[in-house]
Amino acid sequence: MMKPDESIQIFVPLKVRKQNGRPKIMPPSTYLPSEDRTQDPHILRAIGRAWGWRRRMEAGEFNTVTDLAKAVGLAERHVSRQLRLAYLAPGVLKRLVYKREVPAVTLLKLTDVAALPWHAQPERVFD
Repeated sequence: MMKPDESIQIFVPLKVRKQNGRPKIMPPSTYLPSEDRTQDPHILRAIGRAWGWRRRMEAGEFNTVTDLAKAVGLAERHVSRQLRLAYLAPGVLKRLVYKREVPAVTLLKLTDVAALPWHAQPERVFD
């Protein structure tokens, strides 16, 4: 377990580009979808978006999830659920982003798993 004042940094090589005037998060150029094509192609973007939202909230740009949801034009429930992705365990993020060990994992499953303690997350995602 980590102490409350400790932090872990994970760097995910995502690119941001504008599309229709809105930022779009792109996976690394080395990204290869799973061979069986069952991996959800939106997972990396959703994780990147969640981290962006988390940083904006931590910077004080928004005081509540309600304020954030209004600013990004999405339902509060959707934003609240997706924001959980910014709290996935570092080991889970690394395996999802770099190793792509999971042939099929849904965003819904990941948002549910993100509510668990870090030590319990890998077995729920990868088993």
